[in-house]
Amino acid sequence: MTLHITRSVKQMVAEANEHVEEISIADAQQLIGRDDVLFIDIRDIREVAKTGRIIGARHVPRGMLEMWIDPETSYHREFFAEDKKFIFYCAGAWRSALAAKTAQDMGLTPVAHLEGGINAWIAAGGPIETRDS
Repeated sequence: MTLHITRSVKQMVAEANEHVEEISIADAQQLIGRDDVLFIDIRDIREVAKTGRIIGARHVPRGMLEMWIDPETSYHREFFAEDKKFIFYCAGAWRSALAAKTAQDMGLTPVAHLEGGINAWIAAGGPIETRDS
């Protein structure tokens, strides 16, 4: 049996980027520490442990995103009900584009995702926190 993909991940990411704000590293760095912004790290916990995360970011496993956003589930996280701008990021900005689009489709606003992901953030010297910091 041959798998026939009707929409590639690349296409899905391109479609998400048509509807979701993609914020530059320079602009995102200016938002660190603001009370009205929350960075959401959707990477696997092993990725977070390896590289650390943006200072003040919340880790939200991609597989739990919808349940954590939805106030009608027992998994809901209160920080998603706060009046903030949510900036999603992953390693390279593909998963975060899809996650931000999903969050936006669920009614979470405003949302954006980080151009280039945490890899670009680290390359630009963006501040990182680790478990040891």
